Amino acid sequence: MTPNTVNVDTTTSPATLTFAESFNVAVPFIDRHLTEGRGERVAIRTMDGDTTYAGLAEGVNRAGNALLDLGLHRGDRVLMVVKDSPVFPFLFWGAIKAGLVPIPVNTLLHAKDYQHMIADSEAACVIWSPEFADEVKFALSVSSPGPRCKFPTEGNEDNFATRMAAAAITLDPAPASASDDCFWLYTSGSTGAPKGAVHAHRDMVVTSQNYGVDTLGAGANDVYLSAAKLFFAYGLGNAMTFPFWTGGQAILWHGRSTPDAMFEHIEKFRPTIYFGVPTLFASQLQTLANTSPDISSLRVCVSAGEPLPANIFERWEARTNLQILDGIGTTENLHIFISNRPGDAKTGVSGKPVPGCEARILDDEEQPVATGEVGHLLIRSQSLTSRYWNLPERTAAVLQDGWIRTGDSYYQDEDGYFICCGRSDDMLKVGGIWVSPVEIESRLIAHDAVLEAAVVGRADDDELIKAEAFVILNSGHTPTEELADELTAFCKTGLARFKYPRWLHFVDELPKTATGKIQRFKLRA
Repeated sequence: MTPNTVNVDTTTSPATLTFAESFNVAVPFIDRHLTEGRGERVAIRTMDGDTTYAGLAEGVNRAGNALLDLGLHRGDRVLMVVKDSPVFPFLFWGAIKAGLVPIPVNTLLHAKDYQHMIADSEAACVIWSPEFADEVKFALSVSSPGPRCKFPTEGNEDNFATRMAAAAITLDPAPASASDDCFWLYTSGSTGAPKGAVHAHRDMVVTSQNYGVDTLGAGANDVYLSAAKLFFAYGLGNAMTFPFWTGGQAILWHGRSTPDAMFEHIEKFRPTIYFGVPTLFASQLQTLANTSPDISSLRVCVSAGEPLPANIFERWEARTNLQILDGIGTTENLHIFISNRPGDAKTGVSGKPVPGCEARILDDEEQPVATGEVGHLLIRSQSLTSRYWNLPERTAAVLQDGWIRTGDSYYQDEDGYFICCGRSDDMLKVGGIWVSPVEIESRLIAHDAVLEAAVVGRADDDELIKAEAFVILNSGHTPTEELADELTAFCKTGLARFKYPRWLHFVDELPKTATGKIQRFKLRA
């Protein structure tokens, strides 16, 4: 095979991916579009203007050369605290093409988090958008030893944009193989401290083909809009790897993912595939109750981050004539590995394994459970992380024989669909029977007054575990004792009686990760 190429054999199911012995993934995602005649096609759209595939390739080459001009060497880590804009793919792919390892991190964190990641990754270079300067600079000031190079992307001080402008516009891809370390992503911290998941060159090809193309049917004519940002796995696929793999268009913006912002971008840029999270879809339904934005361009809507309540699925379909394709993915697997599909979407389920992924459910003795029984979900995929950085014991505990323990509790129904019961650590044992917090949350959200809900276990006066609920109300509803009683009765009539929440609290917000996952461990604290 020609160096830096991948052969996709679609005559098999799933498609067979064969990688050249010498393989730098920046070539098929960036350079390939020039050789295939897509240079003048728009690759990235923002409110500030468009970037063609030719402009993308030039930006990638300049960024890669600018990093090398700083004296960085093969394998050095580049920590990116960068907003969603063309600079992000320039840096990310430029580092990969130059043989460096980009590490995009959550832009919503604070200095102590960045200090931890700088030290943990031993980053040689840190680059940040000016909006995040205060937190990043403080983290750098207390990091010892700190990175050799540190720059804002732009601004009045010495910045990376100026160095890019002075850098060469051609760059030969650094030698690599499909299994070599390529980039890292830190886990979102839904169960504790973030961990650095190390990914290989092949991983983005695998998820883009197996999920983007073979599951969603994505192609060159698709326009991709993601509420999730590029700094974590879900957004990285949605708004960068899927469009660049298919030759489509990515819509990027760096603002908050509010309903108004999403509808504004849908109307302006006419996306065909839209990626959200359950909370956002719920908020958008509130907006749709009073407005009628033009969303006729959409053909696919996707949800991940938390299980999608059946109520939201049904209301969205009734209002828009579009089904939301729920799925589950992790940073470790890079993207969604169990999903509903166009033409095969079902309420209240995560779906079925995507092509190239295997799933199994085991009990506490590592034995397969029977259909309908709850157990621990394990996944095997070609995009699985090789390890957690600096955490060999955690790696050994979670990654075994090519399988990863996701930490989620699941069961499989008679039709082969996988149903989420929540994080294994979040499951409640009430009266000796396992109870899923997701089931109780879904019941609460089915009430017209409830926008969001989170359920955890709490010991009563007899030290017995019962359900405790935290509820955010829809606009127009006021927290009262009468409403709390109504919601409790609503749960009693729709669930097995022992599952209803014994305590119910009205709150203004719930603790979440950047991916929208509820941090139940904070509610239990």
